[in-house]
Amino acid sequence: MLVLILGLVLFLAPHSVRIVAEPWRTRTLARVGEARWKGVYALVSIVGFVLMVWGYGLARQQPVELWTPPVAMRHIAALLTLLAFVLVAAAYVPGNGLKAKLHHPMVIGVKTWAFAHLLANGNLADVLLFGAFLVWAALSFRAARGRDRAAGVQYPPGRSGATVLTLVVGVVAWAVFAFWGHAALIGVRPFG
Repeated sequence: MLVLILGLVLFLAPHSVRIVAEPWRTRTLARVGEARWKGVYALVSIVGFVLMVWGYGLARQQPVELWTPPVAMRHIAALLTLLAFVLVAAAYVPGNGLKAKLHHPMVIGVKTWAFAHLLANGNLADVLLFGAFLVWAALSFRAARGRDRAAGVQYPPGRSGATVLTLVVGVVAWAVFAFWGHAALIGVRPFG
């Protein structure tokens, strides 16, 4: 469990700097330069990600069950992760209506993904992993919206073609991951 916790700390720490220390980030970025900042950010994040994945795998070998979710939660989680994939796609497809309306669909997608997995899983490792991401995403969204308000950011209206493309990309990515990728990468088949 310690490897999982260390991985979470190392992965989420650089992703949390804008939440807790925006002025420090701005000063440090100006002092060390964008390339060095991004290099350290990426290195720490990659090490954290590797430790997080390894630690989660180790924790799953000796699970500490906190509760057994009802089977219906798997179905709810499947629908929520579909929504999460569409939201993540909205972060990358330019000019879509979801980004125009929600402003930060990536963190909303992460929040939805984490919440869905908390509903469907009752082990301690699941609570640590998905709970940490849920808390991080909620705080990140709040901080991003606050930065937007402070800077007077205006998002252009979305186009219907880009919105349809976002939906298609999200649904296709979800289907590939749900029916193949999840089992291949995680070792769990969401649909039996």
